[in-house]
Amino acid sequence: MNTGDETWLPTLRALEVELHHPGVRCSAERLSQLLHADFHEVGRSGRQYDRETVIRWLAEDHSPPDVVPDDFRVTPIAPDAALLTYRSAHRQADGALVHHTLRSSLWLKTAEGWQMRYHQGTPAATPW
Repeated sequence: MNTGDETWLPTLRALEVELHHPGVRCSAERLSQLLHADFHEVGRSGRQYDRETVIRWLAEDHSPPDVVPDDFRVTPIAPDAALLTYRSAHRQADGALVHHTLRSSLWLKTAEGWQMRYHQGTPAATPW
């Protein structure tokens, strides 16, 4: 199997971070390109969300949090599939980081390009 992990990490990190950017979050068209037709998510709250709900919510969210991602890692699953894991937090106006979260996304390389098939956020302890 061609693992592709060295070349996949920068690409998948960029796509994941793109979903954090307010301009993308406001574009239902771009979100539809990035999220697989069978996408679903388990949020850090434990709630489950389908693709349509996530696209609608992100497209309507005009003041998204300042997301600070860190420690990206990619694990190839198949020739056209990879698990991306990382840690994130929200930066408050005073610079404090809150809502620390461990995140994982399953990305599939499709005819349309890389698409996120699944995403999960799990509350994390504040790092030392």
